[in-house]
Formats: sequence, C-alpha cells, structure tokens
Amino acid sequence: MITKKDLCKLIFILLLLVCNFSFAQSDFRFGLKAGISIPNLQSSGDNPLSSGWSSRQGPYIGVVTDLRLDKNLYVQAELNYSSQGGKKDGVQAIPVSPEYASFFPEGVPVPAYLYSSYSSEAKLNYLELPLMLKYEYPFSQKFSVFVNGGPYVGYLLSAKNVTSGTDNIYLDKTLTMPLLPAPVSFDANTDIKSDLTSFNVGVQAGIGFAYSLGTAGRLILTGGGNYGLTHIQVDPANGQNNTGAATITVGYLVNL
Repeated sequence: MITKKDLCKLIFILLLLVCNFSFAQSDFRFGLKAGISIPNLQSSGDNPLSSGWSSRQGPYIGVVTDLRLDKNLYVQAELNYSSQGGKKDGVQAIPVSPEYASFFPEGVPVPAYLYSSYSSEAKLNYLELPLMLKYEYPFSQKFSVFVNGGPYVGYLLSAKNVTSGTDNIYLDKTLTMPLLPAPVSFDANTDIKSDLTSFNVGVQAGIGFAYSLGTAGRLILTGGGNYGLTHIQVDPANGQNNTGAATITVGYLVNL
C-alpha cells in the first residue's frame, strides 16, 4: 500500500526529473498565478463537530511551470499557497469540557455535546505541490483551451479557528434548556494546528483559456478545484473532514 510519505517522495522525484529535463528543452514555461480559493470542509460520518460547514473565501497564489511533451500534451507542476477551511453560523455542537461538566449535579449523566449559537471560521492554509498532465488545443494563433489534472501533496502551514458571538450554553439543539446563569462570549482566535495532520494528499484539476503574447509569453485564465483525500483531524473524536476548494486564477507565463 502506498503511504502519503511514499507519494510525497514520488512527486518530488518526478519534479526533479521534469526540472532536469526542462533545461535541455525549448518548450518550457515559467510564471506566476493569483486568484481566489472558495473552500469548504466535507464531512464523513455524523459527528456534529465536523458537519455543517459552508464555504469561505481566501487567497490562492503560486508559481507554475509547464513542459511540452508532445504537440498538445504538457506536464505542469505548481507550488501554491492554498486557503482551505470553512464557516459555520448558528447552532453548533460543543464538546463538554471539565468546566461545563462541573455544572451538572453529581449522579446526573453528562452528555457528549452541548449547544450554542455563534459564528465559527476555520482558516487553514496549505503549501500544495500538484503535478498534472495538461492537454491544450489551439483554436487560433492567439487563443487556446486546455484541461489539466493530477495528484498533489500539501503541507499545513497554519490553522486557526476564529469564533465570535455571545450566547448561553444549552443542553439541547433547539436552545430551550440553558446550562449557565448568563450568556458567555465566544470571541476567540484559537490555534488548532496541533489538532490536524501536517500532510494532505489529494487531486487537482482545471480548465482554462490561454492568450499568446508571442515571444513575451502568455496570459492564462483557469477555473478548477482540488480535493483532499486525507481526513485532516488527528483525533477521530473530532470528526472526519476532507479539504476541498473551487479556484479561479489569472496567470502569466514566460517562455524559457
């Protein structure tokens, strides 16, 4: 069975081979791209801690290289700063901490979760390294359309959970049975990097248009997405989520 570590090594070796091969070729391009990422956290199972996420927005920037293998076929490698994560607004489950458990009288069963209404945003930032095949079809001297796809490995740079709002803590999802004598503030910026796995493995694909600027290079517009195949939580008790995002970028490549 191929592990994440093995896949990382394979992609690294392939990138070295591509770079070594590219210096002997004329059809090699290098450039930059920038745009937006619209990520969400996909939940597996019915754990309330990992469900209920919706999309957020963040930056998506990187460097791009492509190398022609055949008339219309290229290998494309990227190194991207990728925003992942998601948002929740409204009723959310809260694990019962020792602080909240102390409010229950002795002998009364303590539930697994409590509930409250507030806002939460998981801001996860990765360094992602995709290696893709690209098929490009020119339909004029200036314009061409392309599709690409392939695997990527990602490394978690930072992870914050930003919460805000004021509400009581409740025993039920309908928020009719308050636990505390008064509302509490949820305003916090919590580092959750240690709760998540450092590496992620996934797939990336896209479709786009290129406009040739002759010897000056080319402009590219790409719409695509990525999906992580790794459950990102270290502890399964916190649920099982996969990263994923839709992306839109504009780039500029120069011929080397």
